[in-house]
Amino acid sequence: MDSLITAAAQALAMGDPIGAMKRVALRDDPPALALRGIAMAQLGDLGRAKVLLKNAAKAFGPREAVARARCIVAEAEIALVSRDLAWPEKALETARATLARRGDRVNAAHARNLQIRRLLLIGHLDAAEKLLADLDPSPLPPASRAGHELAVAGVAIRRLRTGQAREALARAAEAAHRANIPALAVEVLDAARVLEAPAARLIDGGSERLLQLEEVEALLASDALVVDACRNVVRAGVEIVPLASRPVLFALARTLAEAAPDDVSRSLLLARAFRARHADESHRARLRVEIGRLRAALASLAELNATSRGFALTPLHGRKVVVLTPPVEEEHASLLALLSDGESWSSTALSIALSTSPRTVQRALDALSEAGKVQFFGNGRARRWMMPPVVGFPTTLLLPGPLPSD
Repeated sequence: MDSLITAAAQALAMGDPIGAMKRVALRDDPPALALRGIAMAQLGDLGRAKVLLKNAAKAFGPREAVARARCIVAEAEIALVSRDLAWPEKALETARATLARRGDRVNAAHARNLQIRRLLLIGHLDAAEKLLADLDPSPLPPASRAGHELAVAGVAIRRLRTGQAREALARAAEAAHRANIPALAVEVLDAARVLEAPAARLIDGGSERLLQLEEVEALLASDALVVDACRNVVRAGVEIVPLASRPVLFALARTLAEAAPDDVSRSLLLARAFRARHADESHRARLRVEIGRLRAALASLAELNATSRGFALTPLHGRKVVVLTPPVEEEHASLLALLSDGESWSSTALSIALSTSPRTVQRALDALSEAGKVQFFGNGRARRWMMPPVVGFPTTLLLPGPLPSD
């Protein structure tokens, strides 16, 4: 490895892509191509970065399997940042195994961290937690260690473990400080703000207020009967009744919980559950059937009693009844939540993250675009969707260290 390659790699490790480009911009040997690719990625030209890294991977000889695997890991990180969730996952796992087998523990651990971050994006928390449990972060340099702790915090936040999340974010901040990369420190601060932002809305006895994540955790750990519209479940302590696959029952449960301890008229229940404007005897018969099903589903948590004008929900054991909803209820809230990270997404990536069909996602995106809530650029397969830009500092892509040949 010559001195210019070494100096360029050190510049990239310090988050200085311009300094790296000054040293290798005019070189076309494989190590220089790889370093130029990482530098272009840090500068935001992801398309050019992909081309350079692919060329570098092809140019490395058969005896340079480690260098080629490092290029694949760098390509995977670019795919993750550009929300190309269809990028071949097996290629990353093969590269990770090669790095681990050849003794490159740092880049093998970084590859594993990329796999975890992808699983978090698509909501596979169990798989992400399993990989986290098997990952030893000790060989990671400070910049990658910060990324690892952000992944740990991401799992903890989604699991409503705010204490663990704060500890992980504190470790991430310390690692970012040791890495001395300002953009990374800003990214950690942005992640920490999630804990202070409104996470849900509480409806209690006719009044409403916003809750932070820590308050949501405390509420769900209490003995209250919670009709959770964020996950479409009814819960009290550790007992949970899932109703996500039974939307009519959940709509009835929510309507009854919002009015408890008072009753709800049959006409309002029909309007909320069936969207019936003019109820007839068939609607009322169906309501009786669905109330019977809800009564059976919630038998261990609450009673549903008929009244002269409708039905009332009465929790067992004198529990308090509350309703938990998203901070802002929007028809396509899940799409907006994904796009709110500031990155540009393809409709295919959004469908993968939401586990729904691309056609359904495209219809929702078209509706949001007409409402001015999202915007797109590009055409065909190159089209990307994002939230309208606001004034601020974009998150800078941070890739791992150098990718020279052995």
